[in-house]
Amino acid sequence: MRWRKSRLIVVLAAGVVLVGGAAAIAAWRHAKTQAAAQAAQQTAQTAVPVTIVAAATRDVPIYYGALGTVQALNTISIRAQVNGQIISVDFRQGQEVRKGDVLARIDPAPFKATLDQAVAKKSEDEAQLVDAEKDLARFTTLAKRDFETQQNVDLQQAKVDQFKATIDADQAAIEAAQTQLGFATITAPIDGVVGFRQVDVGNIIHTNDPNPLTVLTQIKPCDVIFTLPQDDLEPVREAMLRGDVPVLAFDQNDKNQLAEGRLLLIDNQIDQTTSTIRLKAEFPNQDRRLWPGEFVHTRILITTRKDAVTVPPVAVQRGPDGLYVWVINSDNNAEQRPIESQTVNDTTALVTTGLAAGERVVVNGQSRLDAGTHVEIRASTTQQEADKS
Repeated sequence: MRWRKSRLIVVLAAGVVLVGGAAAIAAWRHAKTQAAAQAAQQTAQTAVPVTIVAAATRDVPIYYGALGTVQALNTISIRAQVNGQIISVDFRQGQEVRKGDVLARIDPAPFKATLDQAVAKKSEDEAQLVDAEKDLARFTTLAKRDFETQQNVDLQQAKVDQFKATIDADQAAIEAAQTQLGFATITAPIDGVVGFRQVDVGNIIHTNDPNPLTVLTQIKPCDVIFTLPQDDLEPVREAMLRGDVPVLAFDQNDKNQLAEGRLLLIDNQIDQTTSTIRLKAEFPNQDRRLWPGEFVHTRILITTRKDAVTVPPVAVQRGPDGLYVWVINSDNNAEQRPIESQTVNDTTALVTTGLAAGERVVVNGQSRLDAGTHVEIRASTTQQEADKS
């Protein structure tokens, strides 16, 4: 009987121990779960929100930029080559004209009269030449029969030669008069655009007038003159050796492209006072978007980097040791990565070392990051979307 009571006590005690152990285990698990939840919540609260973009590979054109001035291919002051009264002006100010188009006419009457006189003089001398040649023929026949002296024959021959020379002079006078008459009609020597009319109909125009009739400017094609630092000379020369070098012209805000042309020449010497070199580019300018005297921004295509790693320029930071980007690893922790980079334009930075394609870099939120900082990716975008933003 006593043995049974002892056994019951032992069983009860074991039960109490088991129940207490289970309760302790349950309490420990609950505490652990709660701690993990608190840790996760704390981690979420301390994670830095950032915007990222994946480094991408693309073909990147490398341009050299410069400020240039548009120049007309040809600029001609239209002046009279003879004196006279203007009887008509046959162009509109600002009109585009073709080579040979009539611009103005000078009264041709005086020049026509001079031409008629020269023609009449030639006819007179030709008649005298015919008479002299007949006399020469008669003198020659008589001289063969000893009825005329050789001296008279020679004198008649000299007279014939004199009339021939006079006729040649008459022909030259006719051509000169025709030229003067032709100058009475003022035509465009090239294709171009005329400017302001500076002489009106009815005025007497002279060859030595200080003001021209108008100024004719050829703008199709046109040139752009610009300068580059002398350090850029060798890459430009190498580009020209490979073939035509494209040149783009942008407006003064450097936003809108106006025209595309090609590099025409490099000046034959460097300006030592400024350490720059002048260059000239030629543009077809068929739509007349470039105007002489206009300031434009030029971009010269030097080369194209194939399959280059690129990121938005906002991702590139500068520190005491150089350039770097913040890279987000697979655990969403920030890593400061030193790189070598070249900014190509407002939307593209070319990374030459330190970054691989596909790695995630921070483009917004860098100021709150330290090495190992856990981040919360609030926005993830593509290179193209980052460029647009």
